[in-house]
Amino acid sequence: MNAPIAWLAWTGLHLSPWKLIGLTGASMFGARWLVQVLASRRAQKPVIPRAFWYMSLTGSAMTLAYFTLSAKQDAVGVLQNLLPTFTAAYSLWLDIRHHGWRRQQVPGRTETDLEG
Repeated sequence: MNAPIAWLAWTGLHLSPWKLIGLTGASMFGARWLVQVLASRRAQKPVIPRAFWYMSLTGSAMTLAYFTLSAKQDAVGVLQNLLPTFTAAYSLWLDIRHHGWRRQQVPGRTETDLEG
């Protein structure tokens, strides 16, 4: 998993499967803010949709796996991603506990309207 992906050699990119996992996790962790901004814009008030917590948890777990299981073995990266993993898991648990697994849809209201 630490060796470069051979079929990408012609591009000049030297990506290992672990590097690809780490980059995907970092991208997902960063893109969660776009999801939050779009949901807030649609609701016309600050909201944090459940997708934000799923993306936080997944992105943190992927980057944490990269920093612990790949050849990188970087303690700074582990610490940087350990706390957000637990925070996202706890926030997701609270959201599910408060709203249930499936948020109820009220006619004429969107899912983000129900968060406020």
